[in-house]
Amino acid sequence: MNRREQREELEHMLIGPNGICADQSRGRALPEDPDEVRTCFQRDVDRITHSKAFRRLKHKTQVFLQPEGDHYRTRLTHTLEVSRIARTIARALRLNEDLAEAISLGHDLGHTPFGHAGERALNEIFPDGFKHYEQSLRVVDVLEKDGQGLNLCYETRMGILHHKYSQKEDTMEAKTVYFADSIAFLNHDLDDSIRAGILTPGDVPEEVRRVCGERNSLRINAMVTDVIENSTDTEIRMSPEMQKIAATFKKFMFSDVYTNPKAKKEETKVQGILASIYDHYLIHPDQLPPEYLRDMEVEGPERAVCDYVAGMTDSYAIHIFTEIYIPTAWSVM
Repeated sequence: MNRREQREELEHMLIGPNGICADQSRGRALPEDPDEVRTCFQRDVDRITHSKAFRRLKHKTQVFLQPEGDHYRTRLTHTLEVSRIARTIARALRLNEDLAEAISLGHDLGHTPFGHAGERALNEIFPDGFKHYEQSLRVVDVLEKDGQGLNLCYETRMGILHHKYSQKEDTMEAKTVYFADSIAFLNHDLDDSIRAGILTPGDVPEEVRRVCGERNSLRINAMVTDVIENSTDTEIRMSPEMQKIAATFKKFMFSDVYTNPKAKKEETKVQGILASIYDHYLIHPDQLPPEYLRDMEVEGPERAVCDYVAGMTDSYAIHIFTEIYIPTAWSVM
């Protein structure tokens, strides 16, 4: 046996009956010869990690637009935190850690510049509507590798698509990422909000502090442990008490952070920036980069422009807007 086959054999001992072993995958849309070292899910992890869309996450907003400070989360650090939480849960429940990691690393590849503000803007602009989880699947299926896509395994692809709204037929690994995503963003967004002076530790609802703890690490550990201890053979879930705490936590974050005028005052500009860029390239599609021109030939200019705008980083979107609409200084020699 080669090393991949040895790993696949080992997985049948390590992974319980509710997980998906790599050699049980439904495979790829375009069949490929197996790797000699890596399982199919390990290859998915590597393909996502080495993709351009993954690297761009470093410069995309998580919550705060262009915060001044080195320690605020970006879309990339959010993704890495989701991955670690998902792997912890998957290992404890004897699921496939590699599949959980692949889904985690790919789940936000389709996110727009400026976070959810950018997503709302594109959803209003693009005639077919825009959802970042659908765009994440499009990134790995169509846009990466100069239009070839990454040709990921079926289980990875469906986990990426369903990470926001878990489906009954999803793998247990996909359901794990669904919970890991919520645990990660609630806690790290709170941590960033306290760092930014938007909140103080005492603002956190008393029941959240009582059940989950006063520190970021304690809160994450409490929620992760609760999921591990209360999940069943067919369902990833929290205890009824923790479900109530998570709901209270989420409601608090929406009222005090996600819709906070101080934290979100710059987001009103996002609609104008992205709409202006979108309109410009719709009028001048010939100015799109070559890879999006190929996209346009197949699916039309609106789809190509949407793909281009969605893939931008925050700074690149501002740069393009400035280049198109802001006059530059000139001098007479």
